[in-house]
Amino acid sequence: MARAFLLAEAEEERQAAELNILRRRLRDMSNPMELPEDEFVGQFRLTKHIFAMVLTEITPILPPVERVTAVRNELKLLAALSFYAHGSYQKTAGASHWHCMSQPTFSKCLDEVTLALNNINILKKFIKFPSTEGERELLMRRFMEKFHFPGVLGCIDGTHVAIIRPKEHEETFLNRKNYHSLNVLIICDADLNIMHLDAAFGGAAHDSFVWNQSPIKTLMEDLNRNGSVCWFLGDSGYALRPWMLTPILNAAVGSPEEHYTDMHCHVRNTVERCIGVLKARWRCLLAHRVLHYEPTKAAKIVNACCVLHNIANAHNLPVPDDLPAAGDIRQQHNNIGNVANGAADADAGRMRANLVQRLWISRNP
Repeated sequence: MARAFLLAEAEEERQAAELNILRRRLRDMSNPMELPEDEFVGQFRLTKHIFAMVLTEITPILPPVERVTAVRNELKLLAALSFYAHGSYQKTAGASHWHCMSQPTFSKCLDEVTLALNNINILKKFIKFPSTEGERELLMRRFMEKFHFPGVLGCIDGTHVAIIRPKEHEETFLNRKNYHSLNVLIICDADLNIMHLDAAFGGAAHDSFVWNQSPIKTLMEDLNRNGSVCWFLGDSGYALRPWMLTPILNAAVGSPEEHYTDMHCHVRNTVERCIGVLKARWRCLLAHRVLHYEPTKAAKIVNACCVLHNIANAHNLPVPDDLPAAGDIRQQHNNIGNVANGAADADAGRMRANLVQRLWISRNP
């Protein structure tokens, strides 16, 4: 009996070794770069030129390839891009004829590429918040050119990224729609570039809570104290502050306040479009795909997708046609208006009132 068991185990090991050899040979023969450009973009979301650029950026960060039989770096990146783009299970994604990997091999490749894209130097290079007055002026000028709304430094919102039920602190990840998620803070510019994100909080956290923990909030407060006149546009889930303008709820029809709110919502829709494009390119972030990872790894995948989103934007890649439905982008807030966030800031109220009149006077007849 024991002999039969040992023989069966040896046969399984032999078959597994043969399968690994076959996969390795298929990988060696695989050359996704031979795909037509449109098919390459459809599968991996980047052009071949941008893919080569990303590969050059992360190769020094990836673990060195020491064995002849090891997976080539280009196949590691292609496997990760395929997963980010389509959100398939690892076994299905790895089995693609372009990758020919076992699930453990694919998982290791995904980990290595995701960690490389989370390298601090990569994050700082491709996700940049303006650090100088000149950079802030350029951003505000762009919003003014596109929307005729002054002083806007960026637009802010939160979006849920679904994850499996975590083993620890489950309650902090269960959102109001009764599934587990990360609540990801996104701040973008007028051209849908992500200037800042924070994927560290669970889905139970309200947008305003995530914002209140953000270092960018402290930075905006400092800028305000130093006399800078600039603000973010946020929805009614955020508190009205001199650096955060919110809509005016229940404004009278035809009033200056309604005109301001219409303009505010039109401009702030920029961040919703940014999130829509992000999730259309990297569909692993869609609510129905669900990241099957613990929260820390899921957050790193979100970061990696945001880096790739900005790279795609920088090279003017077309926006995918299949944008997600609004329900996959927006999150519903528990609280309406600023009541839950404390009393509205008096200085912010006066500043917003002045802006309301300024926009009303400058409106087109």
